[in-house]
Amino acid sequence: MGESRQSYLVAAESAVSLLGDPAVAASWDKPSALTEFSVAGLAGHLAHQFVRVGDVLTQNGEVAEPISLLEHYSRSPWVQAGLDHESNLGIRRGGEAAAAAGPAVLVERAQAMLDLQSSVLPGEPADRVVHLPWSGWSLRLDDFLLTRCVELVVHADDLAASVGLPTPALPAMVIDPVVELLAKLAVHRHGPTAVIRTLSRAERAPATISAF
Repeated sequence: MGESRQSYLVAAESAVSLLGDPAVAASWDKPSALTEFSVAGLAGHLAHQFVRVGDVLTQNGEVAEPISLLEHYSRSPWVQAGLDHESNLGIRRGGEAAAAAGPAVLVERAQAMLDLQSSVLPGEPADRVVHLPWSGWSLRLDDFLLTRCVELVVHADDLAASVGLPTPALPAMVIDPVVELLAKLAVHRHGPTAVIRTLSRAERAPATISAF
């Protein structure tokens, strides 16, 4: 099994463990560290990444030529949209819906999806391309799994911060490609000079180089 797939499974296993922490259930109805997201909604959004992977793996129809990850993020409206944009409203509604049955059910469903994906992913062709029905375009499966790693890493930090837990520790095989992609997205959005200054010259650093 390729490293991208193994990295996704490691990140996903860590996310399920975080979702099952008693601190998450204890704070379920409280506001999260993300504006306008409850802890429940944020947990639901984190777990929904497994649903996304399941959705693309079960697609058997024709797929278009895959686009690059930079193009994928450039086309995605939520990346630069405000909190009240329909794309972000939909994300929050989806998270709340995913969490509606409560923390125990959410963890049970996430674990079941992870178990299934752990058995399916090793057998997927190395060059598989998947269609993203919610976006309308296609990515290489390994590229798509990297986008899910980004979601799992970023939102695990959000959720941990929301409930007073340390950010889950993840191995370099997960973190390195996530940081590399975020750096590329930051350069694409803000330009190389802004990123270089932020990383090396605090006195000339811009206010932000956020990838999203």
